[in-house]
Amino acid sequence: MKIVQPVREAEAIGEFLKNEFYQSEYNRDRDRHEEIVLRPDYNDSMENAIRRALLYRRRGHMWRELPSDTTWFEVDLEPADLKQIRVFPRAQWRKMSNGSFAIADIVDRIRSTGYQNGGSNVIAKIQQLRYRLQLEQYAESTVLLIGVDQHQPFTILEGNHRLAAAMLVSPKVVSTRFRVLCGLSPRMAESCWYKTDVPNLVRYIRNRVLHIYDWEADLARLPLQPSKPHLIESPIANAVGGEKLSESQR
Repeated sequence: MKIVQPVREAEAIGEFLKNEFYQSEYNRDRDRHEEIVLRPDYNDSMENAIRRALLYRRRGHMWRELPSDTTWFEVDLEPADLKQIRVFPRAQWRKMSNGSFAIADIVDRIRSTGYQNGGSNVIAKIQQLRYRLQLEQYAESTVLLIGVDQHQPFTILEGNHRLAAAMLVSPKVVSTRFRVLCGLSPRMAESCWYKTDVPNLVRYIRNRVLHIYDWEADLARLPLQPSKPHLIESPIANAVGGEKLSESQR
């Protein structure tokens, strides 16, 4: 892994939110906030606060589990890095893992068996993305990884389906179609998204209970919020109104 440059946490949050903003939870937010999501100004502290609150509406339980000292970087992935990238073991991926959550192993099993006996919905999403990547000029999007350092394994925080689809086409597609941000912390093994063990899961469950009401996701707590001109033609609204490609779902 080659570090290109450091990025602020606000940018990592903003890029994550871009991939989530088609979700129905944001239907009431698009008229006011779509512009600052799609065309963010990461030097604007109020915009950053709004984007953080919007992401926390869906993913606060994820972001809160990252160590407080996590530092974010834009990185270039090298071929050897792909063998170090894992999905975290959620139910839909457990059906496909056969004991290994390495994305390269999962892609090999999809390629060789099609996984007809499990994970059919996941496979359908991945195959849909695969065809789009092969047939169309696919706009660059951002994938988020987390890890301890540059040399130890990485877990995909956002972008499982897109990475799997790209690797089904060709490993080179990963480096040419995606921007990759990686959050590193020497304490990352304390996160259940990086290491799924009993202590981390207990901490996660406790935090979920403590944040049933998540004040960080409450836009009303923020002062008067900026409103940029709404896009004339809204790509997010169009996607919600029609058939939305599910590349950003995990």
